[in-house]
Amino acid sequence: MKKRLNTSQALKAMESAGLTQAAIAQQLHVSREAVSQWFSDKSFPRPDKLLKLGKILSLPFNELVIKEDLSAPVVAFRRMRGTRTMDHHIEKAQDIGRVLRHLVPYLPFDTLEMPPVLKAPVCDYDYLQIVARKVRADICVEIDATIDFSHLIRRFAELQTVLVPVMWGSKQRHENAMHIFLPDSRTTWVYLNLDVNVHDFKFWMSHEMGHCMSPSLRDEVAEDFADAFAGALLFPGEQAAAAYSEVSRQRSKKTQLDRLVEIANKHTISPNTVYIEMNRYAEHVGKDRIELEPDLYKWIANLNKQFPNVSEIVFGDIELLAADEYIEKSKKAFGTPFFDVLGRYLREHGKGAGIVQMVMDANLLDAQALHAELT
Repeated sequence: MKKRLNTSQALKAMESAGLTQAAIAQQLHVSREAVSQWFSDKSFPRPDKLLKLGKILSLPFNELVIKEDLSAPVVAFRRMRGTRTMDHHIEKAQDIGRVLRHLVPYLPFDTLEMPPVLKAPVCDYDYLQIVARKVRADICVEIDATIDFSHLIRRFAELQTVLVPVMWGSKQRHENAMHIFLPDSRTTWVYLNLDVNVHDFKFWMSHEMGHCMSPSLRDEVAEDFADAFAGALLFPGEQAAAAYSEVSRQRSKKTQLDRLVEIANKHTISPNTVYIEMNRYAEHVGKDRIELEPDLYKWIANLNKQFPNVSEIVFGDIELLAADEYIEKSKKAFGTPFFDVLGRYLREHGKGAGIVQMVMDANLLDAQALHAELT
């Protein structure tokens, strides 16, 4: 269990009391550098100094100190515009992660070596392009070619990531993709909601891959990197430069939008990804942005209506989908060991449908049907 100062609470208390770090250092008879290191999480006060600090700031221990469980599941959600991830979302996902720990011994991965990750991931444009080229080379996709789902699935397997295909319905919140990293076993589990448009699904898969490759990042920094990585991977700088040239030559906003959508359809990615990467390229080389908002979002909404959800592509008529079909088609489409691993655990330990309900965040009826097939 790691302890650190609750700096946000401490700073509020300092402001209310009119105290500075220098004043606190003087009262505690320590150096200003020592106090600065406490507040920057580089060191932690000795017990006697911590007690006096609490008295100075009028803060009880549980408000002054944060206890961190270093083995707690690390959770990230695919952030949607205008949504917030609340504490109860994190707690629920961490509870799922604690159940996943029981499945780790059944995973078919090599335990002698860890999969490759990025040493110092940042959102710098040049850095992202280098990473995108490296990943594309690893999965044998040329820089001007289209990445398809089989490429992404193969890369997830190489990263020893367990894909968990779920059907959570049409959601406009962050639950469309969820990433759980278990520090004690260093295993990664990615939940993918199949009830989404095929264009968005490819971006979310790439976003989750960004998380898998940057386990050192947390919170908003991790989300920003995963988004930037996904865009660079699916539509790298060379493609963005060509798209910028083609779109900027069009004489009207309508024809610009038409051309942008054509490019997006060619690569089976969202026009929004093309738009963002095209303008990131423009900013990088000092060219003017191409402004297509807000019309672009209306075109995207109309485009999405023309394409099926991933669940329809994988399963066909989902109204008639049985549990055995769901399991077998998911295994075939995503190459995931999840269902085999879950089944072995359930059988060997005599666990009931409640485990399936918990680990898949499914309703009880679906969990019971899946449990019957897995056992």
